[in-house]
Amino acid sequence: MREQRQEPAEDAAISIRMLDIPASRVQDPRAQVYIVDHLKPGATISRRVEVQNTSGETQKIDFYSGAASVENNAFTVPEGRTGNELSGWIRLETSGIELDPGERRPVEVEIAVPRKASKGERYGAIWAQVTSAKERTGNITQIHRVGIRVYLDIGPGGEPPTDFRIDGLAAEPGPGEFPVITAKVTNTGERALDMTGTLSLTRAAVQAGPFKVTNGVTILPGQSGQVQIEVNQALPAGTWDVHAKLASGIVERTATGKISLPVAAPMVVANSAGPNWLVYAVGGIALSVLVTLAGWYLVRRQRTRLA
Repeated sequence: MREQRQEPAEDAAISIRMLDIPASRVQDPRAQVYIVDHLKPGATISRRVEVQNTSGETQKIDFYSGAASVENNAFTVPEGRTGNELSGWIRLETSGIELDPGERRPVEVEIAVPRKASKGERYGAIWAQVTSAKERTGNITQIHRVGIRVYLDIGPGGEPPTDFRIDGLAAEPGPGEFPVITAKVTNTGERALDMTGTLSLTRAAVQAGPFKVTNGVTILPGQSGQVQIEVNQALPAGTWDVHAKLASGIVERTATGKISLPVAAPMVVANSAGPNWLVYAVGGIALSVLVTLAGWYLVRRQRTRLA
C-alpha cells in the first residue's frame, strides 16, 4: 500500500482559476473564484476554468469533480475522489492533460441538473491533480491538487435571498501577540455565506486598520458562526471604537461597538494534584476553564488547496 502525503504550499505544481463569470454576477467577488449559481431543474450551464503548470517540469494533470459539504462553519472536502449528488451532475471536457512548464489551458465544465432534482443548495468541487513519486527511498506518493468550489442552488423561480446580521463584537486573546476581534454572524438568508470583510479602530485622533478577516467561515442558512479579525499591530491601551464591515458576495452589513485594549492573556496555573487550569482575567472577573490534555496522532495524506 502506498502512503500519500501533503506537499508544502511552496512546492505547488499547478494552479486553477475561473475564466467565465455570468453577466448577472460580474460584480460578485465570490463568482470570480467559485462557481456560484441558481438553476431550475432540467437546466444546464457551462463554465470554463484555466489550469496552469506553475512548476519547472512537464506535468500530467488529472481532472475530476468531487463532493463537498459545510461542516462546523467550514467548507469541507473529503480526501480522494469521493462523489456526491452534485458531482454526478458535472461533466468535464477532459479527464487529463499534459502541460509544459508555464503552459496554461482552459477546460470546460458542464453542469446538467436532472428534471426531477429536489430543491436546495448543493456543494462540490472541481479538481486538478498531479500525482508523483518523488521520494527515492521508501514507498511514498506525493499528491497535489487544487480546486474550485461549487455552490449550486436548485429550485423553481428566482434565486433565494442572501442575507445576514452581525449580532455582536468582542475582543479576546489571539493565537500570537495580537488580540482578535470576533463578530457573531447569523445567516438570515437561504444560501450559504462565505464571510470576508474588514475592521477599523478609532480612539481620539488615532485610527488603526483596516484589518482583514483572518478565518475562512462558511455559514449555512439559519446557523451562526464566529468571524475573526486579528488586530496585527501594537495599539495604545484604552477603549477603542470599532467599525466592522462584513460581506458575503455583494451583500454587506456593518456593525459598531467598543473594546478595551489590551486584552488579558491566558494564564496557565499549575496544579500538582490535578489537571492544569486555563484562567482568563477580564475586568476583574476570573473565568476558569478546565483543559484536558490528551495524546493525538495526525497523518496527512495529501496536499489540497481549494480556492
